[in-house]
Amino acid sequence: MSKTGTPVTDVPATTPDGKPVTIFDTTLRDGEQAPGISLDVGEKLEIAEQLARLRVDVIEAGFPITSQGDFDGVKAIADTVGTHRYADGGAAPVIAALARCHPDDIRKAADALKGADASRIHVFLSTSEIHRNVMLKGASEDQIIEQSVEAVKQALSYTDNVEFSPQDATRTNPDFLLRIVDAVVEAGATTVNIPDTVGYALPHDFGTLIGDIVRRVGDDAAISVHCHNDLGLAVANSVEAVRNGARQVEVAVNGLGERAGNCSMEEVVMALNTRRDLINKSLNVNTKEIARTSRMVAQLTGYPIQFNKAVVGRNAFAHESGIHQHGVIQDRLTYEIMNAEDLGYTGAQIVLGKHSGRHAFAQALEEMGYTLEKEEIGRAFDRFKELADRKSDISDADLEAILADELYSAAEDAYELVWTQVSGGTTTAPTATVRVKHMDDGREVTEAAVGDGMIDAVCGAIRRACGVEGRLVTYNVAAVTPGVDALGDVTCQVEVDGRRYTGRGVSTDVVEASARAFVNGLNKAFRLAGNPKAETGAP
Repeated sequence: MSKTGTPVTDVPATTPDGKPVTIFDTTLRDGEQAPGISLDVGEKLEIAEQLARLRVDVIEAGFPITSQGDFDGVKAIADTVGTHRYADGGAAPVIAALARCHPDDIRKAADALKGADASRIHVFLSTSEIHRNVMLKGASEDQIIEQSVEAVKQALSYTDNVEFSPQDATRTNPDFLLRIVDAVVEAGATTVNIPDTVGYALPHDFGTLIGDIVRRVGDDAAISVHCHNDLGLAVANSVEAVRNGARQVEVAVNGLGERAGNCSMEEVVMALNTRRDLINKSLNVNTKEIARTSRMVAQLTGYPIQFNKAVVGRNAFAHESGIHQHGVIQDRLTYEIMNAEDLGYTGAQIVLGKHSGRHAFAQALEEMGYTLEKEEIGRAFDRFKELADRKSDISDADLEAILADELYSAAEDAYELVWTQVSGGTTTAPTATVRVKHMDDGREVTEAAVGDGMIDAVCGAIRRACGVEGRLVTYNVAAVTPGVDALGDVTCQVEVDGRRYTGRGVSTDVVEASARAFVNGLNKAFRLAGNPKAETGAP
């Protein structure tokens, strides 16, 4: 790398066999396991299509045995994204599905993946002593090896691309870990993933372990890593693993996942791209799609991005210090080691306003990379015109917010918010009145409620109008763009019958955005309550 921070470009960027490092994205599987995230099939498909534009190599689309909804999501992705062809002739991403080392799991995964041009079945089984004793009723090492080998062989009867993960590998006895790696490779596993399931590893030791396994396996299988972030080391451990020969990294957009999350896709990709002088590896990822992917996942999952998050946070390319500002004005490389444009960040505003027509609107969406059906364009255009009457400057971020809010209001929604009205002040109890349309029979119900504040009042009125006892558990509001006329983007978690559902709503009025988010959460409960996630811990 040059002293300015510009990556050296004349270094041969290859793995030992001349292939790029595989980026295996598990946002739709492990990422969706984060508390409160409940994506429906349409939302999963939209994220998968964006991951394909990002050019990840493998999309782990879900865990089909856990629910009919998860099976349907994997199948939809396999049938569409899994058959995609790029304009430059590139092949569709491999679509993967997770399965325990159990015959029913493997058959279900295979059924869901049938439509994909290239599929992978990812089987896993716990190997650490604590997992074997507590979760597997004291299963012996020999029993674990036998079950793992049988699972790999069964998966190979459906596809020639099979991955095996010894869950909690970094707390597994090293001798046993090597034994099971040898056994599954001999059985035909094409990828062996070494998961740091509870984020226990430290970079130096993890790198040494991966190096030992890579040398042991040789070219018989690709070695992969799946690092969790419990100690904040998921990216560091993954980078060290690649430096020691790992050929695949498992990631999630924005670092989503169980507990403290997974290895962040955007962070590990940019670490490998930026420090090619030290880690001589290439990637297939189109980094110009990183910013859009990050925003989409944040919008659809309801998990906002912290301002100071590496690579994609609001402050990642912002400078407050006078010294820093002075340097950046002279040359951005003084304090920036990455180029914001390389990540897809632009400051451009689309030229749309309240006088813009449907054709110009549709063309603007197409230029942003969105392909919508006629009915979807109509719904989004109606929301755009409503916004344009309130806000003079419409940005691409505003449009993305409208799309995320409007297009994922599914046809099978139970409720539609018609209007809200609030009143109150410092000496008057906050009161809200709402009208909600019940989509099953078309009737409109008007209810009012008093609350501790405007948001509490409007949620109380919605509960009455819908006849659902939903409880607001978490609440977050952020501005989509700067300025006093910015869209308010509200995400919340609504608890219904002991389960949590993420709701989202946008409007220039924060109370209206909050009402939309609460209704969106109740609609998700209506759609998804029949498909609860199974308690099936995974790497």
